[in-house]
Amino acid sequence: MNPLKALHAEQGQAVWLDFVARGFVAEGKLKALVEDDGLRGVTSNPAIFEKAIGHSDEYDGALKQALGGGDQRVIDLYEGLAIADIQAAADVLRPVYDASKGSDGFVSLEVSPYLALDTAETLAEGRRLWAAVKRDNLMVKVPATPEGLSAIRDLTAEGVNVNITLLFAQDAYEAVANAYIEGLERFAASGGDVGRVASVASFFISRIDAAVDKLLDQRIAQGGDRAALEGLKGKVAIANAKLAYQRYKRLFAGLRWDALAAKGAQKQRLLWASTGTKNKAYSDVLYVEELIGPDTVNTMPPATMDAFRDHGTVRASLEEDVGGAERVLADLARAGIDLDTVAETLVQEGVQLFVDAADKVLGAVAGKRDTFLGDRLDRQTLALGSLSEAHGKAVEQWRKDGLARRLWQRDPAVWSDADEAKWLGWLTIVGDEAAKAADYAAFAEEVRAEGFTDAVVLGMGGSSLGPEVLAETFGTKPGFPRLRILDSTDPAEVRAVEAAVDLTKTLFIVASKSGSTLEPNVFRDYFLARVREILGDKAGQHFVAVTDPGSAMETAAKQDGFRRIFHGVPQIGGRYSVLSAFGLVPAAAMGIDVAAFLAQALRMVQSCGSDVPPDLNPGVQLGLALGVAARNQGRDKVTLVASPGIDTFGAWAEQLIAESTGKEGKGLIPIDGETLGAPEVYGNDRIFVQLRLDGGGDPAQDAALDAIEKAGHPVVRIALAGREGLPQEFFRFEIATAVAGAVLGINPFDQPDVEASKIKTRELTTAAETNGALPAETPVAGDDGLALFTDPQNADALREAGAGSDPESWIKAQIGRVGAGDYVALLAYVARNPEHLAPLQAARLHLRDTRRVATCVEFGPRFLHSTGQAYKGGPDSGVFLQITADDAEGLAIPGRTLGFGTVIAAQARGDFGVLSERGRRALRVHIKGDVGRGLERLRKALA
Repeated sequence: MNPLKALHAEQGQAVWLDFVARGFVAEGKLKALVEDDGLRGVTSNPAIFEKAIGHSDEYDGALKQALGGGDQRVIDLYEGLAIADIQAAADVLRPVYDASKGSDGFVSLEVSPYLALDTAETLAEGRRLWAAVKRDNLMVKVPATPEGLSAIRDLTAEGVNVNITLLFAQDAYEAVANAYIEGLERFAASGGDVGRVASVASFFISRIDAAVDKLLDQRIAQGGDRAALEGLKGKVAIANAKLAYQRYKRLFAGLRWDALAAKGAQKQRLLWASTGTKNKAYSDVLYVEELIGPDTVNTMPPATMDAFRDHGTVRASLEEDVGGAERVLADLARAGIDLDTVAETLVQEGVQLFVDAADKVLGAVAGKRDTFLGDRLDRQTLALGSLSEAHGKAVEQWRKDGLARRLWQRDPAVWSDADEAKWLGWLTIVGDEAAKAADYAAFAEEVRAEGFTDAVVLGMGGSSLGPEVLAETFGTKPGFPRLRILDSTDPAEVRAVEAAVDLTKTLFIVASKSGSTLEPNVFRDYFLARVREILGDKAGQHFVAVTDPGSAMETAAKQDGFRRIFHGVPQIGGRYSVLSAFGLVPAAAMGIDVAAFLAQALRMVQSCGSDVPPDLNPGVQLGLALGVAARNQGRDKVTLVASPGIDTFGAWAEQLIAESTGKEGKGLIPIDGETLGAPEVYGNDRIFVQLRLDGGGDPAQDAALDAIEKAGHPVVRIALAGREGLPQEFFRFEIATAVAGAVLGINPFDQPDVEASKIKTRELTTAAETNGALPAETPVAGDDGLALFTDPQNADALREAGAGSDPESWIKAQIGRVGAGDYVALLAYVARNPEHLAPLQAARLHLRDTRRVATCVEFGPRFLHSTGQAYKGGPDSGVFLQITADDAEGLAIPGRTLGFGTVIAAQARGDFGVLSERGRRALRVHIKGDVGRGLERLRKALA
């Protein structure tokens, strides 16, 4: 009869072990404690599992096996391990449970500490764990927060065994006991067998002394009675527990309890938790020896159990000197220390400690998941240099405040506390669309069987940029049409698409969320009329629509007999829609396996989930790097570089980042399509993000990026094992952009300045329809080849800077306004083709190298739905050169009085008008005649 065994045999106190691990159970060590030491229960918590999972390899085989059957969420992987361990331990302790007729032999499993302040979620979690473990001798652990009380009562009323944790105060204990009694009464009233329900109320012991002893030291330092204060050290926790036991005796007596006892109800035993001694000056068995009494439980960590087995003394100590316990607490109060206040603080700290432990265990599982997935998961490394410290602090702040969880919970306070919750449908869209994979597969087969040779997406912004990445990255699949994109109202681009396809063998995908966006509507009008000229009433079978339910586009598609109508999700903005129907319909049409595509994306969804701590969450990591770089160091120029073959991803990411973050004078300015230069051409306003294709990287790009990193610029590298990993990047960047928006304190889901540009364009097109032409303009300067336009304020500033009668002087004066930290944007409303891009690209690189500033080339009107938001609403650091040209050949739009040339001209003017209203440094260069010759002249002027 060793001391451990004697606790129950002689004093009626159950010994529980505060530890569980897979090998410990599997190797028979738990069973040996039951047989040799009379162990009667086991408790677990995230900290215990973290030590077992994160600091050993004993769970690696189980994790590999779980991932071999398909990727899983981190929380599901963790729970799979934890539940299996709890079940195994419960099975070992089942003989104790049976022999004690259900009063002992329990194993405890904790509800998520993230839910400690949410009654409904705690209740739901308790029910779920009870159902998942499927063991009568399970106890679900619920913290004794105010929110937890209702859950304790309701779980008990449903016949669930509950272990109430984080008890420090006697009044809180009484509330817990009454919640248990009320729950039993309700269970009995519903016909339940109260005799099979058990509960313990876990009083935490050593933490009280640790907290109180610090306060006593403060009082001593302030001149208090040293002898009296020193005499209270190490005594308060025991005194508090002894008085709680007296309350227990009163609570579980009398008529109310007797009525339940007559039905077989079991008393809710007091359990002494946190009984390992923290102060080395105290006996290592202090909190066992001084709290021995009948109908109680002492749950000990292994070291305390070993110590008590070796040299513990068994005596009936719990009711010794109750009066002395009362005097200890009275003396504490006289010393100015309020034990209730201490207890309240300890509850708050206890919840946070449990959260910290949960973060660690989930982080351990997340880390192993990443390792075992190998190259199935795109890899991200951050080399942040001087930004590292600020980034690390932001990561910890996000962890401590649970901001990643709150983001997934759609809490608008993560951002600006506006309407953000309405726009977060993209968080769950991958799983939602995966359920429709069979329909996408059927559509793909329909397209293939029809023999379409081309599929043309008619859209703008989020409706076109994602499909463009797919078309350029994955190419044409045998037997499926080639995917093309039309997202410009430039007449030359419209003609080029028409000339490239056979209209009788082309499928047109008209994509517009609202159904009222100008560009998709005029594209539809034009091509529907052209196909009708050839196929008559069958023309509609060459069209599908992707639009939100109930939109004007849906109504028109039905009237025109479209082959299919696919619905978007109203809770997803256009730039976040690539993993919805707006990206998946074009993907299916070009022969991409949508199910496999979404499975790739799901890996990143699960890597960025609410259950992955920020330090291991790639989307949060990237978003914090971008946000902190801009906020803390003014590095707001996000330079996107990518390997050949996936380099069109930058245009999609550019739209996402700029339109989401560029507002209220803040934001990130993405820089895409820039050939990397030497480190010295970059100012201190840059952060670089590379997407590198393993086996297909560009050695020159890699070398340049290495040099840039060595020069002190922050660099993020993302490695893709293959192009098929690209769907992961769509979701990584969506999360990152939302996180960066939170750091900047803006709403990343609205686009006020894009709307302003649309309004001005509508005003101009309406005037043109009424008057037959756009309003006349007067240039500020010009000659036979170029005409210059700007607003009066900019004109005055440019004249002061040296602008004269010739166009070149105005261009020189405009570029002369560029300062450190600025960027130059060349905004070209001309056909987007290699011939037009070349001189503009040469000009931008020359400006970068000579001025040491960021530069961009954008083609209108597509950038209006992309970077246009940041240019107008973001930081006032842009110097803009808008480029327009004459419409050499008019191209009419059937059913409208306007042609495409008028539409693009109105869009350019609307864009410029908002730039002027926002006080931006903007100059418009209008090319007369040959566009190529005009662009070359502009290149020389910029040089």
